[in-house]
Amino acid sequence: MTEKILILDFGSQYTQLIARAVREANIYCEIIPYHKKFIFEPSLKGIILSGSPFSVNDEKAPSVDVADFIQKLPVLGICYGAQMTAKLMGGKVDKSNKREYGRALLDIVHNDILFNSIETKSQVWMSHSDSITALPTDFTVLATTDSIPVAAFKKNNSNTAPLYGLQFHPEVYHSTQGKNMIKNFLVDICGCTQSWTPNSFVEETVARLKAEIGDKQVIMALSGGVDSTVAATLIAKAIGSRLHGIFVDNGVLRKDEFQQVLDTYATIGLNVKGIDTKDIFYAALKHQTDPEAKRKAIGKLFIDVFQEEANKLNNISFLGQGTIYPDVIESVSVHGPSQTIKSHHNVGGLPDTMQLQLVEPLRYLFKDEVRKVGLALGIPADMINRHPFPGPGLAIRIIGEVNAERVDLLQKADAIFIEGLKKNGLYTQVWQAGTILLPVKTVGVMGDERTYEFTVALRAVTSVDGMTADWAHLPYEFLADISNEIINNVRGINRVVYDISSKPPATIEWE
Repeated sequence: MTEKILILDFGSQYTQLIARAVREANIYCEIIPYHKKFIFEPSLKGIILSGSPFSVNDEKAPSVDVADFIQKLPVLGICYGAQMTAKLMGGKVDKSNKREYGRALLDIVHNDILFNSIETKSQVWMSHSDSITALPTDFTVLATTDSIPVAAFKKNNSNTAPLYGLQFHPEVYHSTQGKNMIKNFLVDICGCTQSWTPNSFVEETVARLKAEIGDKQVIMALSGGVDSTVAATLIAKAIGSRLHGIFVDNGVLRKDEFQQVLDTYATIGLNVKGIDTKDIFYAALKHQTDPEAKRKAIGKLFIDVFQEEANKLNNISFLGQGTIYPDVIESVSVHGPSQTIKSHHNVGGLPDTMQLQLVEPLRYLFKDEVRKVGLALGIPADMINRHPFPGPGLAIRIIGEVNAERVDLLQKADAIFIEGLKKNGLYTQVWQAGTILLPVKTVGVMGDERTYEFTVALRAVTSVDGMTADWAHLPYEFLADISNEIINNVRGINRVVYDISSKPPATIEWE
């Protein structure tokens, strides 16, 4: 049985970073809203309480029964989790004289297993407006900073499981030894064995899929992306050719992508049918200029095409999907799903009339973990390391109406950009890159000819998970070479610009 750490989410922006730190220590964890009931099953080894935008002194401040938890398992409270714990146990939390935000240096005043191999004056990251001003009886201060008297504490009573609190955020990058502190809690205090690896995940997941699916058939829409490819490979490893993959050419894929992806699927040994439906997608996109309208047109038509193909198969019981953990967390967050800024890039929403059970083998993995599992499965690195690509594809990288001629222009320009990144060793330094065709024609001069042609924008960003992103500082010489190559080789484009907007306030995709 896989060991598990439970992270109770009080709404912190950093909660997913706690989970990443736990997973990086090769220990499985799950995030649940603080108010969700859970079972103290034998595999559960410890509980972490996240930070929060709330104050513990708010009238409706979220709370959990920490006293009950420590009758059974070790607990670590982080920021709000630490303040809530201190207050519940009889301590005092007051408004700070000033909001403490940013770097601080940790003074370790009491040696403890939590700080094994941690240097004194280690840099930590603070983000709070309340401070613990008095600890409960039988609690010990473990560390302070120049600004606050209680930066870390523990409960002394040996009649319960260990209880710790950290006022700072050990999970963030700026806490230089924070992940080591989390690891000390997990290994030395909770007793985790660090046995959760990509190979162990593959072994456990394949065994579970065999039991879950039995002798039934599975159908799955594949996109050529990392998530759907890894999910399909896991399912196929469990049930072989009883997985029926459908890969649709919607006319807005990258240059030569349809055949390249099918060839890779054949190499992996997946049972995938490719369907060329470019013309009907172009017809559906005719006169559509609004981004949401384009998304909905592609989504609806994809469902129609997929259902038509599904109806040709017999005895299908399951629908495979490449859902990953950030999608799951978002749907069950403390505050419920976030406000919709735009329709999700990944097309979904198959009709209930299909009456299929879902099978989602990546449901509890982050993107970087999906890539590691893909490599463990032997999927070619070129496919595993591909940049994210939106479900509506080039349709939302063509501003305005989409047609075959504009797609052809963009495919050629984009292929030059992406291939250039790879040749110059820049592709893996960038989280996502792409080319956008603008509905703007400008005057140019080529030889003795005057031209009036389209403009493209190059977009490349660095990011961890796409929630925030900064524009990639690509070398000027590289950008100059790519600009020349696009203009010289793609008839119809005579101007290239580079997007230097960050997210926020801009988005990664233009539509």
